[in-house]
Amino acid sequence: MIDDPQAFIRAHTRIADAPLTPELRFHLADETIAIWQQTEEALGEAGLPPPFWAFAWAGGQALARYLMDNPALVAGKRVLDFASGCGIAGIGAAKAGAAHVDASEIDAFAVEAIKANATLNDVVLNATLADLVDRDEGWDVVLAGDVFYEGPGAQRIAGWLRTLHQRGCLVLIGDPGRHFLPKTMLEPLARYDTPVSRDLEDRDVRLARVWRFTG
Repeated sequence: MIDDPQAFIRAHTRIADAPLTPELRFHLADETIAIWQQTEEALGEAGLPPPFWAFAWAGGQALARYLMDNPALVAGKRVLDFASGCGIAGIGAAKAGAAHVDASEIDAFAVEAIKANATLNDVVLNATLADLVDRDEGWDVVLAGDVFYEGPGAQRIAGWLRTLHQRGCLVLIGDPGRHFLPKTMLEPLARYDTPVSRDLEDRDVRLARVWRFTG
């Protein structure tokens, strides 16, 4: 089954919604610890990351909710959902009327999960297996949910987002209080109390914010 990512995803998830986006559907893990244990050996042998794609992380949920409530931000525009995970922010952008949505990931199984979730929600996303940091393909809007959880990576991402902002791209960040969030570069736009799994986080509800990058 490891050779068939779509079958693997179907076997280890169920179709469900996320707390902030009840109108959307995703292939999500039913039990956090179970999927981690079930996939650790198989994915580890294949050299793939853990199944982060099987969860609707709070930052991505916040971005999706904010865009669907404020569709003018992305309507008719070209959007990148960076480090897309399950694709929730990109799907929210597509539902809000974006003309084109790219969704990037460095995990091949995440790319397949994004494709499956886009199909579930009847939207089209261009899911790409690539590290797009330091690249600029002319996006009007870049979305980054839950990306500031690790020091060196956070610094690299922040520098790239600053460059995009400086040339006129709207950069929106969804974050539930990750340690390396560069708050001095950001302007808060919205906040959402988001139910989360205690297996993934250190509490039952996280305050997820949407920020605009100001540099």
